[in-house]
Amino acid sequence: MGKKFLRFEFLLLIAVFTIATCGLVYELVAGTLASYLLGDSVKQFSLIIGVYLFSMGIGSYFSKFITKKLLDTFVEIEILVGLVGGLSSVVLFLLFESVDYFQFILYLLVFTTGCLVGLEIPLLMNILKDRVAFRDLVSNVFTFDYIGALLASILFPLVLVPQLGVMRTSLFFGMINIAIAIGLCFLLKKELNRPFVLKVKAIASFFLLLVVFVFSEAILSFSEGKLYGENIVYTSSTPYQRIVLTHNKSDYRLYLNNNLQFSSADEYRYHEALVHPVMAAAKKVDHVLVLGGGDGLAVREILKYKEVKRITLVDLDEGMTKLFKTNTILTGFNKNSLTDPKVKVINQDAYIWAKNCPEKFDVAIIDFPDPSNYSLGKLYSLNFYRSLQHILSPDAFIVVQTTSPYFAPKSFWCINKTINEVFPQVDAYHAYVPSFGEWGYTIAALNPSAAFSTVNRKADGLRFYNYQFDKLNFFSKDMTANTVEINRLDNQILVRYFDEEWGKL
Repeated sequence: MGKKFLRFEFLLLIAVFTIATCGLVYELVAGTLASYLLGDSVKQFSLIIGVYLFSMGIGSYFSKFITKKLLDTFVEIEILVGLVGGLSSVVLFLLFESVDYFQFILYLLVFTTGCLVGLEIPLLMNILKDRVAFRDLVSNVFTFDYIGALLASILFPLVLVPQLGVMRTSLFFGMINIAIAIGLCFLLKKELNRPFVLKVKAIASFFLLLVVFVFSEAILSFSEGKLYGENIVYTSSTPYQRIVLTHNKSDYRLYLNNNLQFSSADEYRYHEALVHPVMAAAKKVDHVLVLGGGDGLAVREILKYKEVKRITLVDLDEGMTKLFKTNTILTGFNKNSLTDPKVKVINQDAYIWAKNCPEKFDVAIIDFPDPSNYSLGKLYSLNFYRSLQHILSPDAFIVVQTTSPYFAPKSFWCINKTINEVFPQVDAYHAYVPSFGEWGYTIAALNPSAAFSTVNRKADGLRFYNYQFDKLNFFSKDMTANTVEINRLDNQILVRYFDEEWGKL
């Protein structure tokens, strides 16, 4: 009898471990998808976590009303968790472009999953309360629960998303949930009231998820085809972002987390405006730093200057830089710039890297994504520009992509004002890029007497920039902002400006 109880307790504690692991994975999947599709990862993850924990509390409360057939109910809930959690990413991907109330569906799925998970732990404790001493019961249940949560939090960014992607990750863990239910049906069949019915439900649900898992790539391609409205030629998920390359006639477009990164039809306008004013004005260009710009397109422009001896590119996402080193379509755009012997690629967080870098640079070209969330906003903060200042030579010049002065003037001038707190000589300019509209840049120098219109060198073969800087730094009234604050690390006012301005579009 003792061995039977031990086996019973062990099986249910394994179920606790699975519940915790799978439940947190579903939460992370929802947060990741919300970040991919809706932007602002901090806001989305905060809301997802809040709704999930609240719904777990609701589920825990209602568990006290379940008083009969506890083990049968537990197995049925395990099946439901697997189905709802496993299919959640599929539903969200398919509905994103089809419905106007996407966020309602997102939070409904999170709430439902949380309620079901919240039901399970109290239900399990009620099942075990007459078989295990209370002290041991609480200790064992919560130990397995927390270990499962830790495992999920480690595996999700390091293994699951890079190897399976978001959709297949949720389906895979849905199958694990249901596999536990199947195991309980067979191993504890004498403890169940309706073992045959539960077996049928569990096995049918498992095969449903398995079929969807097998066809998940086709489903993802279909949903992304609706989302982008273009032929998708490449997709990849890294720990940091979803990369999608589309093709329409002669135009290739790269999207990162659903945001257009560049169009091959006009990216030369953006990158020539980014690179050549600062390269022309700088006194020396021996050692050039590129922060962001993992596509290698800015590096391509820098390499047009023979005086350049070394280029250091720092980009967080190794998946991005590897893609632009190896994909034949993309290396055609950047002219194999990332494999040039002058180029050194470092895959680190630029904020941390800049604090510890012992080198000095003559030019810094900063091509980060727009400050749509707080993790990106820190790269536009006063603290970051102060760190950057320490790794520049005395006559160094920098340029920063500064979002659109037309669509987001407060964001644009906030960045400009923040840079002006650190660098004594600062100016702003903009260029028209058809895919994006008016796009802005801030140029700065450590030398107060530096002149940005100076042309110390030129590159051949430019299609847009003609080295007439003064023609780019006139701003009309609709590209100005009255009062903006400095973007400090502790307030991240820039992210609020950005969300407010771009959220209207």
